[in-house]
Amino acid sequence: MSTCIGTVTAGLLATGAALAAPEKDDDRTGSDIAMGAYLDYGPSGVARIPFLSHWLGGKQIRVGHTYLPGDRWSNIEGTDFLEDWATWRRAAKDRMFVLNVPMQERNEGRIPDYQVARLIRAGADGDFDGHFKKLAERLVSLGVPDTVVVLGWEMNGTTYTHRCGPDPERWKAYWKRIVTAMRSVPGQEFQFDFAPNRGTDAIGWTKCYPGDDVVDIIGMDSYDQGPGATFDDQVSQPYGLQQHVDFAKAHGKRISYPEWGLFRRGDNPDYVRRMLQWIEQQKPIYHTITDYCPHGVWQCKQNPRSSRVFRDALAAKPNPLPTPVIPTPVIPTPVIPTPVIPTPVVPTPAVPTPQLPTPQVPSPAVPSPEVPPVVPSPVVPSPVVPSPVVPSPVVPSPEAPSPFPEPSPLVPSPLAPSPEAPSPVAPSPEAPSPIAPSPEAPSPVAPSPVAPSPEAPVVVPLPQSPSPSPSPAVPLPEAPSPAPVPAPVTPPVAPKPPAAPKEWCVPINFGEWLSKLVGKQSVCVKIDLGEDSNWWPF
Repeated sequence: MSTCIGTVTAGLLATGAALAAPEKDDDRTGSDIAMGAYLDYGPSGVARIPFLSHWLGGKQIRVGHTYLPGDRWSNIEGTDFLEDWATWRRAAKDRMFVLNVPMQERNEGRIPDYQVARLIRAGADGDFDGHFKKLAERLVSLGVPDTVVVLGWEMNGTTYTHRCGPDPERWKAYWKRIVTAMRSVPGQEFQFDFAPNRGTDAIGWTKCYPGDDVVDIIGMDSYDQGPGATFDDQVSQPYGLQQHVDFAKAHGKRISYPEWGLFRRGDNPDYVRRMLQWIEQQKPIYHTITDYCPHGVWQCKQNPRSSRVFRDALAAKPNPLPTPVIPTPVIPTPVIPTPVIPTPVVPTPAVPTPQLPTPQVPSPAVPSPEVPPVVPSPVVPSPVVPSPVVPSPVVPSPEAPSPFPEPSPLVPSPLAPSPEAPSPVAPSPEAPSPIAPSPEAPSPVAPSPVAPSPEAPVVVPLPQSPSPSPSPAVPLPEAPSPAPVPAPVTPPVAPKPPAAPKEWCVPINFGEWLSKLVGKQSVCVKIDLGEDSNWWPF
């Protein structure tokens, strides 16, 4: 059963609805399917196109769709309003002009089948070829030679006089004559669209298919009505949406949906959503919605919910850049050339190996203690018992006259070195002092030998003492030994002279710079003759 009333056609919707999964409510158009709508057949239909575009957020309406009146042959040959549509079509190269063309006059006159069969036979015999040739010439002259001609639409139903049911075979022959007549006009580039109703209706539409040589597009008009209780039924039923797609594919033809919209089930947003999804999935060459009540969504205000779904799905999006196919940023896995940081040819710091003058600390010209060797150890006068030359110690012998009046015969003998003279202390201070040879070093003046002056032992008043104590003056006068070898008589144990220091130290001055490095230094000389030694040179 046909759903078209009069010459009303479904507007063509080049929607790019992103019809992915049918379950989603937020689908968006993403393809470039040509879209339009049937708004009215004459100039008013052309004038309303910009308003529909505005309502859809500026979406481009690329398909202009109208119908030729099917009341008489003169209007089928081309009416005056074709000029308005032709002007609109020529305004943009990517637009399409879709024109539904009746195959019989009095197309909606409810002519009975037997009369329709007679008319079909007349058409197959070529009686009406002239009318269609004139139409072709008119379209070419208006500058729309590439018009999509939807010839004898919904031929499988019962509404129109140009239906196929009464005589399918002759009907197909008639279709071929019309196409041949129109293609005979020079300059034409028409595309003929074979568009039956969805479902079986009065006859299975495949039985009316005229042949691939005279068909360019295989379309289908589909409204929200039976057969089928759900949209899924509409897809799977015999001669339904799926069979339509499969049939076109088998014949190598593009598909279209010249008419679709709401109908028997009223405001049904689910149908609108599912149909838009189906269109997006099948990618027809074009589609249009019939936008008047009860089918429409813009001019018909009785379908608000469906209207909202339609608008949300097709409204132009701010920047419908194809979901930025920003190629998953092939951020070249930073071919940051593995920093060929030239293995720092940091010139191995030619830090001039600090040629710090190997502290030529003047190998301390510290007078290598040459002092020790100078220690006059050998110089210690091997008891050079004062030879007779040494003036017998000018011990104030004269000053100590013996209290005895009689001069001891022994004393006067000046030649006889009285054993008192060679007192170990005899070596006068002139004896070589242990002055270190370093002339600069102040001679060990500290322990000046002057301190233990030899007078101390001399003070022993030998001559004054009348007692012959251990005086070695026992020298027998008779034996004046020529050699002044002192008798082994132990000298009087006179009190030992205070021990003079046995070590002398002399500070050494290396100059200000070297002294800071080595510190203050001294050279010391130590002489040790042993505790039991009675000889003390100083």
